[in-house]
Amino acid sequence: QADSISGFHSNTHIPVVVGAQMRYEVTGDALYKQIATSFMDMINSSHSYATGGTSAGEVWADPKRLAATLSTENAESCTTYNMLKVSRNLFRWTKEIAYADYYERALINGVLSIQRGTDPGVMIYMLPQAPGRSKAISYHGWGTKYDSFWCCYGTGIESFSKLGDSIYFEEKGDTPALSIIQYIPSTFNWKTAGVTVTQQLEPLSSSDMNFRVSLSVSGKTNGQSATLNVRIPTWTSASGAKAILNDKDLGSVTPGSLLSVTKQWNSNDHLSLQFPIALRTEAIKDDQPEYASLQAILFGPFVLAGLSSGDWDAKTGSDVSDWITAVPSSHNSQLMTFTQESSGRTFVLSSSNGSLTMQERPAVDGTDTAVHATFRVHPQDAAMLHGTYGATLKDTSVQIEPFDMPGTVITNNLTLSAQKSAGSFFNIVPGLDGKPNSVSLELGTKPGCFLVSGADYSAGAKIQVSCKSSVQSIGGILEQAASFAQAAPLRQYHPVSFVAKGVKRNFLLEPFYSLRDEFYTVYFNLAA
Repeated sequence: QADSISGFHSNTHIPVVVGAQMRYEVTGDALYKQIATSFMDMINSSHSYATGGTSAGEVWADPKRLAATLSTENAESCTTYNMLKVSRNLFRWTKEIAYADYYERALINGVLSIQRGTDPGVMIYMLPQAPGRSKAISYHGWGTKYDSFWCCYGTGIESFSKLGDSIYFEEKGDTPALSIIQYIPSTFNWKTAGVTVTQQLEPLSSSDMNFRVSLSVSGKTNGQSATLNVRIPTWTSASGAKAILNDKDLGSVTPGSLLSVTKQWNSNDHLSLQFPIALRTEAIKDDQPEYASLQAILFGPFVLAGLSSGDWDAKTGSDVSDWITAVPSSHNSQLMTFTQESSGRTFVLSSSNGSLTMQERPAVDGTDTAVHATFRVHPQDAAMLHGTYGATLKDTSVQIEPFDMPGTVITNNLTLSAQKSAGSFFNIVPGLDGKPNSVSLELGTKPGCFLVSGADYSAGAKIQVSCKSSVQSIGGILEQAASFAQAAPLRQYHPVSFVAKGVKRNFLLEPFYSLRDEFYTVYFNLAA
């Protein structure tokens, strides 16, 4: 029970604990159960990141000293794979919800995060958690489908083959019981009870603060009673939590417990669960006073990362709702990308590090370039906010907000500002090149002056301002440089997206598992 694991190679020793668990199951020697229980408590209290992962550079640091370990080499994915085994066994023995909660956190944030979106076979070794890092840029970065064969490829591929491994747990006896501890759309053939259980989830969004699960039964238990146990997560609250069986409210439910329903089950039996889901912050496992302000942001079990190239200073309030707000789903209709064609290549208007440039359109989704080439374009006339913009937005006065800098707009001086004044509006007018689907961006304070691209695209040419009255057009070059196509956005808001206030800028928050090559921060400095 002594925390003396500092400096140990993590993924050598976690399997030793799994071995101790097997020894307990074979021999019944309680010492080996205690080893596993103490070890899990030790990791969760002193050595785990918000994602549920553990280790830095493959080893453990001193207990409660994680702040200094934040880097590109955090939370080796092999360790998460094996920690899931430890927690799974402990839940089987004890039915303690804490182990099921851990499994959920590590599965969502530590397993789903290690594959590049829906690209099978593109896996990662470590999960970077220092500010301004990207999964694509670390010692290993993303692997390849056919040429990478690290240890974490073996466990990574296996982890994705066993996503349904710990949803349902069955107990046989005079009254058979089934525990549902993970909420993942699935179907289970409960042969012992003679019924099939189907689990469905309503899509989750940041604007709906409820997590909803639907459990339906087909078949019948033929006069035999059976017990269905469902996990009430610790992250929810008793106020607003509901369990309804066939339109009958089952009364109060307690977070951190199993709700048991015993009955003779028949087809068309339906159990609906509603769990309030809220934002919260969680301090890094570090007891040094100077790091007390480093905290992660979670939405229920989901770790939220902020799109950032390094800034992590948040501007908090007395309540989390004072400084974090949901992104309305309607904002997706206001997103667009501006493009130009040159020599058979497509270039995109990009805002990065306070500078407007033209960059070549990325060949794959999920890149940082896609983030910087997406803008929320919203009109001066609030009555137009509910329209669908697409490629038809013309003759409109708009503000242009970089996707990853919510609340900040591009000014007529080509700077970024949170102060929205007359100098932050642009007129979207028919393209000066005369093409039917092109537009030009005219400065609101200087009619006749437009954003124009530079001549050398390959160098990330900076955007400039040119005025028709002061520049002589030669062969339509000015008109061509000032004309853009309105394209579908390279990036969209995740259904679970929030804006967090920052000291210097605001942060767009998205589920960590959903990020691919984007730069982000997992922990924020809340001292400011």
